[in-house]
Amino acid sequence: MAAFALGRGIAARGMTLVYGGGRAGLMGAVADAALAAGGKVIGVITTLLKDRELGHTGLTNLHIVDSMHERKSMMAEQADAFIALPGGLGTLDEIFEILAWAQLGIHSKPVGLLNTLGYYEPLMAFLDQADREKFLRLNHRTQVLFESDADVMLERIIASGNPAT
Repeated sequence: MAAFALGRGIAARGMTLVYGGGRAGLMGAVADAALAAGGKVIGVITTLLKDRELGHTGLTNLHIVDSMHERKSMMAEQADAFIALPGGLGTLDEIFEILAWAQLGIHSKPVGLLNTLGYYEPLMAFLDQADREKFLRLNHRTQVLFESDADVMLERIIASGNPAT
């Protein structure tokens, strides 16, 4: 339900969804909801994943790239903000890369974790501990937006810089 709410919310606000281009899982649900609500959806997928028939075929635009590094780089370049839904290793990889890039000053875009049913509570506690022990610089911990409601998350993202994607 949170994935569908996020997709509908993105479309309702005239934002563009930029994501990994898959048709399965929560991100596929976000894309489907955004498209159903008349939104624009741009996917970036590797040839390997597309060849495994995981690519979404109904997107506004689908970029096919050679590597995961190229995929993440292209998504990061095109996005004005980042929101992660609950996920596994790939999601955690993307979250931490984006957070590390923010800490290094590579970007200053908002980063949000949609804390559906408390999924990210342990990660929030870990980041709080890393901050207390001075492993995070400046205000990087407080810049990570944690919300359980998709619409509240989108409003906080907009308030932090009014992104279009």
